[in-house]
Amino acid sequence: MRERALPHRAAYVFVFDGAGRLFVHRRTRTKDVYPGCHDVAAGGVVLEGETYEAAAARELAEELGIRGVALDRRFDFEHREAGNHVFGRVFTCVHDGPVVLQPEEVESGAFMEIPEVLAMAARGEPFTPDGLAALRRLLAEAGEGPGPGHDG
Repeated sequence: MRERALPHRAAYVFVFDGAGRLFVHRRTRTKDVYPGCHDVAAGGVVLEGETYEAAAARELAEELGIRGVALDRRFDFEHREAGNHVFGRVFTCVHDGPVVLQPEEVESGAFMEIPEVLAMAARGEPFTPDGLAALRRLLAEAGEGPGPGHDG
């Protein structure tokens, strides 16, 4: 769908640790879309017949090896840009266990403080635009931040 710029559904999962830091990863340079960019959310296209929730859990397990965490549904959004038109659903979760990166999709990653992530974006470091847009909305709606214990 993305390769033909067709509208599609996608799930986005923002993974926070118990200290409120966000997991940010770098996409592999072999990815078709946004290769080598930082990504603030695990996630991807919702498959035919799949729910947003099932897609979120599947992508979280595939990309970061995280299974069995509670996903907190936050909001739905639409993002349009050249070559990408997505109807997204945003989830958050808290995870303090191990992260196992999928080498075909994820080059590296780490938990980071939100101000550090925003500073990287402000400096022009490459981020996936849809993920960054979703993060900015999440932060705006959460007020002081979407960390653990905040009902956002």
